[in-house]
Amino acid sequence: MENVAWKVEDGVAVVTLTRPPANALSRAVMAELNEIFENVYKDEEIKVVVLNGEGRFFAAGADIKEFTDVKDDQEFAQLGRTGQETFSKIENAPKPVIAAIHGAALGGGLELALACHIRLAAKGTKLGLPELNLGLIPGFGGTQRLPKLIGKAKATELMLTSEPIGAEEGYLLGLVNHVVPEEELFSHAMSLARVIATKSPLTVEKTLSLVQESENELTVGLEKERDAFAEVFKREDRKEGVQAFLEKRKPVFNGN
Repeated sequence: MENVAWKVEDGVAVVTLTRPPANALSRAVMAELNEIFENVYKDEEIKVVVLNGEGRFFAAGADIKEFTDVKDDQEFAQLGRTGQETFSKIENAPKPVIAAIHGAALGGGLELALACHIRLAAKGTKLGLPELNLGLIPGFGGTQRLPKLIGKAKATELMLTSEPIGAEEGYLLGLVNHVVPEEELFSHAMSLARVIATKSPLTVEKTLSLVQESENELTVGLEKERDAFAEVFKREDRKEGVQAFLEKRKPVFNGN
């Protein structure tokens, strides 16, 4: 792949955008991310994904130069559909995706981070959706995901003003989980990933699915939670986890 590199280390897939300095999200980047996450879904060796960017920025936005090649609104709509489908594939992945954000995550770059399950940011990182400065709007899910994370009023302000915020304010708003020095960002993300990778893949997948369900009607979500609660009880990983607790040792989960 020319725009995105990836490798698997101890159950953690490290996915890196490699189009510095901006790591702009071109159609080629979207296609490669889509292919990588097809593998993430299928590869049982992968337990967690860490997504980061090479160079000065995580991702400073969509590839604006490509917009000048779009011939009409229908082609532009298809571009939006491609971005939405790729980012939904990340959001709905059965393995958690941790975004390690540095420098800037703007426009499509922030929309990519919003699709991840956990976001870590380096101190001083800029976060924003400045599309209105270009006479555009966020088109890869930003108008839908940002309000759910930080509330409708603040999300509306950030989009309408196009003003970025710093990582520290992002933390206070609940946009990012942790703010760390840039030199510690990747190691912090990997440490978090390795902790999650020790859990039962079955229970991780069920938890991710139920968290997604929490955005819908409560009684439906509670019913699905009960069903999943009963299902994991039958599995070998549950027996191993309880036995390991009683024996005061670390559990060894195999996803069964």
